[in-house]
Amino acid sequence: MTRRLLLSYLSITVLVLLMLEIPLGFELAGSERRHLENDVQHDAFALALRSEELLEQPEQSMAALQELSDQYQAEQGGRVVFVDSDGQVLSDSDPPANRETSGRDFTSRPEIARALDGRETTGERYSRTLDTDLLYVAVPIATGGELHGAVRVTYPLSFVNERIRRNWLVLAGVGGVVLAVVFLVSVVLARSLAKPIEDLERGAIALGRGDLGTRVRVPEGPHEMEALARSFNTTAARLEQLVSAQRSFVADASHQLRTPLAALRLRLENLDDQVSREGRDDLEGALDEVSRLSVLVDGLLELARAERHGSSPRSIDLRSLVTERRDAWSAFAAEHGVTIDVSVDGGSVLATPGRLEQVLDNLLNNALEVAPSGSSIDVRSERAGSTVDVHVADAGPGMTDDERARAFDRFWSAEEGGSGFGLGLAIVRQLVVADGGDVRLLRSSAGGLDAVVSLPAG
Repeated sequence: MTRRLLLSYLSITVLVLLMLEIPLGFELAGSERRHLENDVQHDAFALALRSEELLEQPEQSMAALQELSDQYQAEQGGRVVFVDSDGQVLSDSDPPANRETSGRDFTSRPEIARALDGRETTGERYSRTLDTDLLYVAVPIATGGELHGAVRVTYPLSFVNERIRRNWLVLAGVGGVVLAVVFLVSVVLARSLAKPIEDLERGAIALGRGDLGTRVRVPEGPHEMEALARSFNTTAARLEQLVSAQRSFVADASHQLRTPLAALRLRLENLDDQVSREGRDDLEGALDEVSRLSVLVDGLLELARAERHGSSPRSIDLRSLVTERRDAWSAFAAEHGVTIDVSVDGGSVLATPGRLEQVLDNLLNNALEVAPSGSSIDVRSERAGSTVDVHVADAGPGMTDDERARAFDRFWSAEEGGSGFGLGLAIVRQLVVADGGDVRLLRSSAGGLDAVVSLPAG
């Protein structure tokens, strides 16, 4: 969530910066070129005005024009060439090596030829000698309509290109600073928006796992998140109240039923000597029904305790616990002609003390009810990443895929009219899930059921 918000903020910022800075960069580049062109044009006209008087005095013009050209190049960095009306060089601030400054013919230069025709010329060209582009301005030198010559000023564009490059770097730096500021602000905003949502997500997960006491912190804003957090807390509180009331009712009702059922059983047993042979079958049937109701009440109480008691997992040695439960059930298994084989590696699991024993007792009892005589029940464990899987597999008739999917539902039984009430596996799941584990039913290699209890490794 936070990452998506950051990407959204930064993407919008980058798009806005590109839309603003790219046109601004090109505008600054054009402005720099125009500024340089205007300056060179101004300098060319100023040099032309200063050279008019000098050209009227030929005996002094050569040295004075050379001094003027050299002075301009020293101060401004541009090359200045003065030519007379015939296109012959009078002075050159940067003449080619091994060539005389004066006497060279410049009429082959297009800009000089146009200037000698009385036209001002401005343009750019590439200089192979300097390996750079040059800006040139050539203007005529005339007094009273009489043409005395022309002056050409050339200026390397590398200077303005460097300034344009610096402008781009400045814009890039400004963009980087803006991005950094937006990133920091976005982190704060994204966290302020994402944290309440993440809190709600964690709260919903905890609530879904059965922690009905889960509540989330109500953020200070925005208003929608405040309302959502309050609604979640209200819903969680109401759900906790309803579930607690339901659990309390089941526990209280089950507890209250135990005493009258015990009294009813005692009264029925006391009638044994007073009932005729014809009514004995009815009496035994009544006693059986009372026994079944007692089993149901005990199961409901056990389920209620599993739901109400909190979870406090501790590290439990798995091998010693499984061995203890095998020894406890061995005599009962022997009566059914069934053996219990244990194959548990060393290791421990995290479980609330007493719960895993109850889980194994339920699973072993279920397995012994369906295991055929002469078969065995395999109890084994295996490590699966950060969890430990405990398998209780039998060779009974097994279940279909649909039956295994419903086996953990309360009061569901695979056989209509069976002796069980469908609470054993529901209790198993409640106990295992409360300790952060899971339980599932698979088909065993012998065709029966393989009950797999997964708990965090200790």
